[in-house]
Parts: sequence; C-alpha cells; structure tokens
Amino acid sequence: MSAATEVEVDGRRIRLTNLDKVLYPEVGYTKAEVIDYYARVAPTMLTHLADRLVTFRRYPDGVEGESFFEKRCPSHRPPWVETATGPGSRDGPVDYCVLDEVAAIVWAANLAAIELHTPMGRVPDQRVPTMVVFDLDPGAPAAMAECCQVAVEIRSVLESVGLEMFPKTSGSKGLQLYVPLNTPASFEQSSSFALAVAQLLEKQQPERVTSTMAKKERTGKVFIDWSQNSWSKTTVCAYSMRALPRPTVSTPVTWEEVDAAASGRPLSFETDEVLDRLGRMGDLFEPTASMEQRLPAARRS
Repeated sequence: MSAATEVEVDGRRIRLTNLDKVLYPEVGYTKAEVIDYYARVAPTMLTHLADRLVTFRRYPDGVEGESFFEKRCPSHRPPWVETATGPGSRDGPVDYCVLDEVAAIVWAANLAAIELHTPMGRVPDQRVPTMVVFDLDPGAPAAMAECCQVAVEIRSVLESVGLEMFPKTSGSKGLQLYVPLNTPASFEQSSSFALAVAQLLEKQQPERVTSTMAKKERTGKVFIDWSQNSWSKTTVCAYSMRALPRPTVSTPVTWEEVDAAASGRPLSFETDEVLDRLGRMGDLFEPTASMEQRLPAARRS
C-alpha cells in the first residue's frame, strides 16, 4: 500500500500521498525525500520564488517517466494557494500558482512538481524585469568547464560597465548568470543588452561561443542564450531540483568555484549537498533579490 499522511505546515493542513514512490530510480530517491528537501529549502527558496509566477514541470511517474509543464494553477489547489494572471497560450492568459509560503512549496512537491521555473518579472509587474540572465548551454563535446570559461569572460565584460552578476548551476549541464537590476527597466532593454554581450563574445571567440539558437551552430561551442530575457520566458528557479538520473539542484555558486570549474573541477550538487552548503555558506543568491543596478544606456548609431 502506498504511504500517505496528513501534515501541518505553518498551520496549513496538507495530505501527502504515495510517499514511498521512487521518483529517481537510479538512486532509489523517493517522493518523501523530494518533499523533505523542498520543505527544508523552502524558507530560502521563497526569496527567489514567492512573488513570481511559477511553472511546474511534473513527473508523476518519476524522472524516467513522462513529464509535462503546467502553467495553469490546478483547480484542485487549496484555497490558500495564491494565483496571478500571466502569459498563456493561444487561448489567452492563464492563472499561475504563486508559491508565497513554505506550505505552498510542500504542496507543489506533493504533486511531483520536481522542477519549478520562474520568469524574470515579479507579481504584479511581470513586464518589468528584475534581472538579466545569461543561460550558458554547452554543445557537446563542450561541457561545464567551457561554460565556466565563457562565464569568466562575461564577468569581465560586465565589470567593465560596472555591473555585478551571480552564477548558479542549471542543475543540468550548463551554467546561468544573473545580473540583478531591481530598478526600472524593460524587457526590450534587458534582452538587447544580453544579446549585445552575447554577440560581443561571439565576435571575439567565434570558435568557442555562439549567440545563435540553431543546433547546427552549437557543436563544440557554448550557446549564450540571451532570449530568456522575455516576459513570457522562464528559467529554472534557484534551489529547484532537476529531473536527471540523480537528484541534482540548480545551485548558487561562488566565482571561486566557477574559476576552479573552468579548469576542470566538477560543479554539480545534489540535494543533501545543497542543504549542507546553505548551512555553511548561507544563500549565495540572496543579492539578486535586492541589489539595485542599472543597465548602461544604449549607444546611438
């Protein structure tokens, strides 16, 4: 019989089901362990999640089974799970879940929403980006080391215009760099800036970097995905688990770690390691929620 229980989280009652179901077969990692991780990381994760529209990627049969993205907040949600309207499909806008408390994240984990994806804008001003993102995606045989080498180059470019950015692993094979803004900006500005940086690196190092999305252009190169800077796009949230053979996590890292990984040191973390890092290092990504920076003014031709 499948394990099920009712728990109370900050005064909210949540029925947890199928707790003994294995969601990561390669390592025997169960749904109960997924929920436990999210319950423990939730107080930190809320800094980066609470005021954003959340897209679930659900794996009801585990990471080796079928999955689906879910933008529309389920109708069977508890009444205390908040919603907000955002970009939808051809049928128009949809109401997304807004996970603004620990209990809401636990509830989502019970849906086998292993991955939680968020946009660059906050509720209610979703069309105002709070950050710029550079999503570095390696085309084999390029891998994490090459992503980190490119990240160091991007950091140098941004330092030259007085901008600071913060790295995190994607939890998969790539690296993501976030430039906090938290000042008035538009997605047109953030997208144009990201594209300009990507094209600069591509021009300087065409054998290593591409800003082109076409797969045929990416073999052996690092694709700097600037297109994520759109109000309708999302990236995996900091501290979200990923649906890979092992329970890896999108993990904030230090620039010292990026420098070391550029020389070949591994840069990947699983749930237990992430919780340990939080205890030792705190939330390395916290500045992205509050640091105020402004994009340089576009040059007129």
